[in-house]
Amino acid sequence: MASDTLDGLKVAILITDGFEQVEMTEPRRALDQAGAETQIVSPKDGQVKAWKFTEWGDEFPVGMSLNGARPDDYDALLLPGGVINPDTLRAIPAAVAFAKAFFDGGKPVASICHGPWTIIEAGAARGRRLTSWPSLRTDLRNAGADWVDEQVVVNGNLVTSRKPDDIPAFNRAVIELFASARGNARAA
Repeated sequence: MASDTLDGLKVAILITDGFEQVEMTEPRRALDQAGAETQIVSPKDGQVKAWKFTEWGDEFPVGMSLNGARPDDYDALLLPGGVINPDTLRAIPAAVAFAKAFFDGGKPVASICHGPWTIIEAGAARGRRLTSWPSLRTDLRNAGADWVDEQVVVNGNLVTSRKPDDIPAFNRAVIELFASARGNARAA
């Protein structure tokens, strides 16, 4: 993938403590390598702590407090999973409103694993075909989504994936969707 594919694209990574480390670090690395500027946005100040499969992982600096973040300042949104992270975010009205603004604005959103819990809470699951960690199947169907068990699903401005094993396919789809959306925005 070309290093300038996403040159100038600004991507918010909405997380709090308990995000699955690899579901943030690997997509972030792919986005950065494609030329995007990524920034961690969090309701926490200072550092956020990752979950690494079965135990606590590394800490990462928060680039922008959720209270100071404006969706208009970003071109795309990444919603990593883990169980703790999206379960916490979906209970924070400001986090839900932040995510909802990307859907309302037609901006691209990428979500993996349990990340779609935030999509449900933002009211953006209805009528969409998507995937997630299998335990979210009923939640997503109850929210009006067409849940499928596939490695990666692109539906309009949303790309979803199931789990860490899907990250290579997820990253390719994220880069393609984000590049396409950027091209559409520039053409408008």
